Amino acid sequence: MVVREARADEYELIGELTVEVYVGGGLVSAASPYVNSLLDVAGRAGKSELLVAEIGGEVGGAVTYCPPGSPYAGLAGPDEAEFRMLAVRESARGKGVGRAMVTACVERAREAGLSGLRLSTQKNMEAAHRLYEQMGFVRTPDRDWAPAPGVDVLTYALAF
Repeated sequence: MVVREARADEYELIGELTVEVYVGGGLVSAASPYVNSLLDVAGRAGKSELLVAEIGGEVGGAVTYCPPGSPYAGLAGPDEAEFRMLAVRESARGKGVGRAMVTACVERAREAGLSGLRLSTQKNMEAAHRLYEQMGFVRTPDRDWAPAPGVDVLTYALAF
């Protein structure tokens, strides 16, 4: 497995993959305006770092790494990074794809000399919560928020 920056010719696939995971997993409704954000891969790539995990020549997952100054970093402080829109293709689950992409985000933040890395996650993403906690992230309930009525988002941080 290789985690690398996404190529422009993969943007459509990444958008479809992300929507498939978020809508198919019950994280957002197909009618949600957030679906447009998930599909705007070129926009994300232009204002953050879009990473993919490649397995056997295929994209197994994608994540948006948001360094300081990225408009996609809504949770992080000025000396922190954030990652968002982590999605792992169903056929790639259980193969370490999510861990590899989170590790790549951690490495980027550390190499930049930042003080930490933050993320938001929905309450029902229990497997993701376990992964984050195994990797040393801690809950930050004081930063929890609600992007829409009835959608409560939990937050985690990893300090360096």
